[in-house]
Amino acid sequence: MSTRSQLRFVQRVEQTDETDGSADRVAQVYRHSDGYPGSVLRDLAQLKELLDATRAERGPGYTAATFVFLDKLSTVDLYLDGDPERTIDAAQPADLLEPSNMEHLDQPLFLLGHGVENPADGIHGDEEYLYVVELPTENPFDEPTEWTVKVSGHSAFPRWDGPTDEAFERASWQFHGSLEDALAELVRDEAVVK
Repeated sequence: MSTRSQLRFVQRVEQTDETDGSADRVAQVYRHSDGYPGSVLRDLAQLKELLDATRAERGPGYTAATFVFLDKLSTVDLYLDGDPERTIDAAQPADLLEPSNMEHLDQPLFLLGHGVENPADGIHGDEEYLYVVELPTENPFDEPTEWTVKVSGHSAFPRWDGPTDEAFERASWQFHGSLEDALAELVRDEAVVK
């Protein structure tokens, strides 16, 4: 069964306009499966490690796109379907996108399972977790800094197909702190429950 979630990547941006001193830059992603904290937080840690090592963090939009890319890349083995004759040649990765190479699949799951959401339009209403990933406002060429994350309680927010902001505003957050602390606390808690 799927554990659906919404992730918001947020960065505070100082405005020069005198009427509003700051605003948020937001990119929002829907994830259809594996939205429980242990999975999402481990994926976020892997993403941050990659972005820190490559100095490729460029704000919410790029970070959200890379999150989706890495998540999809991790499901390419579904394309192979266990058939030893089916392989992906690193020199010809475009072969993966050839429709005739997908005829063996009922649904190409690596093409499904994610959505880029308009933060103002609403959520699906069947998500079980909400996440906010707060990115630093420093120059991407500065030394990497810690990400802050908020993790909702399980279904601890309004569940309807309505304004997303209200769901995020009314959510009960089980965790708010550094990504490192979230991994230590929430992933440990999941291991104890299982």
